[in-house]
Amino acid sequence: MGYGYKKLLEISDDWLKYAIRLNLGHESKDCLVEIRNAALEDNRIKRCLSDIANFHGTLVTNHKNPDLPIQKLLFLLELGFDTEVPEIKAAIDAILQNRDEHGVYQSMTNVPKHFGGKGENVFGWCLCDAPLLLLALLKSGVDYREYIKQGVDHLVSLYRDNGFPCAVSPELGKFRGPGKKDDCCPYATLIMADLLSYIPEYKDSQVASSSVKTLLNLWENSLNQHPYMFYMGTDFRKLKAPSCWYDIVSVAGVLSKYEFARDDLRFLEMINHIKSKQDENGLFTPESIYLKLKDWDFGQKKVPSPYLTYLCYQIFERLYSDV
Repeated sequence: MGYGYKKLLEISDDWLKYAIRLNLGHESKDCLVEIRNAALEDNRIKRCLSDIANFHGTLVTNHKNPDLPIQKLLFLLELGFDTEVPEIKAAIDAILQNRDEHGVYQSMTNVPKHFGGKGENVFGWCLCDAPLLLLALLKSGVDYREYIKQGVDHLVSLYRDNGFPCAVSPELGKFRGPGKKDDCCPYATLIMADLLSYIPEYKDSQVASSSVKTLLNLWENSLNQHPYMFYMGTDFRKLKAPSCWYDIVSVAGVLSKYEFARDDLRFLEMINHIKSKQDENGLFTPESIYLKLKDWDFGQKKVPSPYLTYLCYQIFERLYSDV
């Protein structure tokens, strides 16, 4: 690791220092007990843990919401925390309690009648949330064959030639997003590609490869292809954290997990766009934010964000030996 890594460590809070040393420095968890304990004492981390403990206490009615328990759970897991933390264990146990006949895990939601739903609180799933639940189980070490594979296989069966569609479970009625029925849903395609990147039997599959190519094609044709109103225009190209929706850092992060995509000129265009925003110290400043996250370093647009920089460095590490 070079100067950028050292600079990033210097300016980061304990919760991020833990993630940097674990995921970029590749230090053993056994050597990071002290910094891990300090990270868990951060009030923001404590709030995240408190919010996920009652996992189904928040209705999933807007998937572009960083306050959703699944997004906070994935944030914590990706930092390097695990089910040794009681609140994370409680969240994983809560997910496991709601599984349909196809092995797909469900979220508590409410689709109004005028959108094709029942207008009442029900457990069900959308293809823009179900893959995230499976990903959380996978990252927390839940047994793949017993608890995850069936659900993954079912979601994969929904794939079409142009990516993954807007799809929901029967409990959510006729709900569908604002787009042509035959279009792919870019966000569902993105998070399915992310999920499959962690599963050996699927990472090199035709479905995974085609999903990646769909995202690359959307970038190439960003001026005229906007399925389900997902654009890759000016807002998409602004640097933003965390990676919980459809933006350039999120998409590049998923694509970078596929070796064959790393030489694709379209992917390299994304990387060059991101790198063009790097300052003289190798850091990145948010250009767009979630207002709900103003207490975090990535919740402002005035100074460099260590966490946003960390996300970009993770992408670069998959491409280069140094950042």
